[in-house]
Amino acid sequence: MKSWLLEWKTNILSFNRNIKLFMLANVLIQIGMGVFMVMYNLYIKELGMPETVNGKVISMTATASAIALIPAGFLSDKLGRKWIIVAGALFGAVTLYYRSFAVLESPLVTAAFFTGLFMAFVQVSGVPLLAENSKPSERVHMFSIYFALMTVANVIGSLLGGVVSDVFQVFLSMEAVDAIRWSLVFGAILFTAGILPLFKLSNKPPAPSEKVETRIDIEPDEPGLKRNLIVIFHFSFASLLIGLGSGLVVPYLNLYFANRFDASNTYIGLVLSLGSAMTAVAMLIGPMLVRRVGKVKALIIFQVLSIPFLILTAYTTSLLLASLGFLLRQALMNAGNPIQSAIAMEVVHDKYKGLANSVNQMVFNVGWATMGPVAAALVIAFGSYWGYAYAFTITAALYIVSSAYYYFIFGRRKLSEE
Repeated sequence: MKSWLLEWKTNILSFNRNIKLFMLANVLIQIGMGVFMVMYNLYIKELGMPETVNGKVISMTATASAIALIPAGFLSDKLGRKWIIVAGALFGAVTLYYRSFAVLESPLVTAAFFTGLFMAFVQVSGVPLLAENSKPSERVHMFSIYFALMTVANVIGSLLGGVVSDVFQVFLSMEAVDAIRWSLVFGAILFTAGILPLFKLSNKPPAPSEKVETRIDIEPDEPGLKRNLIVIFHFSFASLLIGLGSGLVVPYLNLYFANRFDASNTYIGLVLSLGSAMTAVAMLIGPMLVRRVGKVKALIIFQVLSIPFLILTAYTTSLLLASLGFLLRQALMNAGNPIQSAIAMEVVHDKYKGLANSVNQMVFNVGWATMGPVAAALVIAFGSYWGYAYAFTITAALYIVSSAYYYFIFGRRKLSEE
């Protein structure tokens, strides 16, 4: 354990200034967003609006992100990462302050659209910026730390939002709607604080000191659009399959525990928080597996190992086993995300890194959005046991297809040699 911690300390200290500044900025941004997102649906409820407004807000945010991701990727590649991220974060912060004080449905929904639009610029430029400021040999560790930090920051923000709101309500005797409103402002302030380190970023990444060795049809130094698009297509198709599967189960996990097991809100919140914590730990363990078997095999192993636990969650009638299955599936499936990012950033030319990341995220979001109504229809048609069982089983099948596709397209071609 001591040597493992020492290794992580050494890796973190070796990151250049841009990486450290960007991670600090995103920790604050994610905590602020965590506060904001967990309290915003409660704010809408306290304003006396129907549940459909929450649905519209979520839908408009996701739609805006899907629309903006590819243009944001092109602009990021063309203009540089720093100012795209700074502009997106600044305008995103303005929308958060506006949403904290808006009280009518139309402004709430419209502002949510612009939040999704501007945050797409931050979201799409982050991974390429980290890749451009790192050596290929350190990217798995770097992305593992980055994704783990973002997960932990989001959990902290989610917990902090409720605490701050309760403090305002109990100790300052505020009305519920005002307490929630000022907790939203608190989240927006934390978000704004995260913008400050972004101004100190250097817009010119250091030249890579290592050359990535690959054995597929494209070299990392090859700027040709057609060849890069082929690689981007393969990554994006695999992400689409994962997005379709995730969209069937992840948005409904809280309802799964409530409907099938009649679990309390406290228990559901605890299990979901533990899932995020285990995900962060699994992401940090990922590089150990990469050293043993390589990036592509490690990614496939994580995905395949998650499937039995998904099936367990689908068919068990025990709350304890369902919780265990959820926690292990969550940790294993998400542990592969940093590895996938590292692979993608190694084999796509710097000129197209933003495009690659934007397309990858867009198709995942499309898959997620597409399967939401399907999952709801399954539960309505077959009930809380078989409805969720069918949804989880379809997800398992999609994960299997995705893993097989990844193996035959990437693994057998030795996409990323260590």
